[in-house]
Amino acid sequence: MYFRTNPMNKINLENRVAIVTGGAQGFGLAITKRFIESGARVLIWDKDTKYLNKVDLKNTQKIEVDVSNYKSVENAFAESLKHENKIDILINNAGIAGPNFKTWDYPLEEWQKVIDIDLTGVFYCCKTIAPHFIKNNYGRIVNISSIAGKEGNPNAMPYSAAKAGVIALTKSLGKELAENNISVNCVTPAPAKTRIFDQITQEHIDYMLSKIPRNRFVLVEELASLVAWMSSEENSYTTGSTFDLSGGRATY
Repeated sequence: MYFRTNPMNKINLENRVAIVTGGAQGFGLAITKRFIESGARVLIWDKDTKYLNKVDLKNTQKIEVDVSNYKSVENAFAESLKHENKIDILINNAGIAGPNFKTWDYPLEEWQKVIDIDLTGVFYCCKTIAPHFIKNNYGRIVNISSIAGKEGNPNAMPYSAAKAGVIALTKSLGKELAENNISVNCVTPAPAKTRIFDQITQEHIDYMLSKIPRNRFVLVEELASLVAWMSSEENSYTTGSTFDLSGGRATY
């Protein structure tokens, strides 16, 4: 057992309200649960109604949203403000892996789908919610990137490119909001055994594991623990930064 069922440290998120995209499954659901344990209320944004409807957690509201559609993001934010009078935290977690092909064989429509969700979706959410944070002179944004965004995985070029874009977006936005008591950071985790594995080949899964010195995939609870601190008031200085969670794989 690598991680205790009950977290050792309770991060203080009392009276904070968070939006977690892709919050009904995988990393997003783990983050949602950790936030609730820490005293926050969570607005779960997810496109997959099957998993959204399965979530039964206290202090949550569920909103169907397609982050790759700007109007859908705007509508979801308006609906969120009907449930809560403020938003303090934005977690851009929604994403897909896409299929595995060589770059020259990659289907154009699959490239566009990955970019639209994994990168453009992060931009849409930040563009929509940043003015609210500026108005309140407070906010915490955490973007979930990937180790693939640092190193590039073969046969996963759109995913790697999108996640690299998320790192650069984080650095730019962090500088823009630095004087507004708003922290913008991202995490570059190794893969976890979530539904995203259903989208990729066993050969690619084996390749990713072979690159991790700890010789295991990250646990969703380990990511949630780090994100909880990054989303707290204690994280009052670091911004535009990338937090590694790759089990030793990262080379920078």
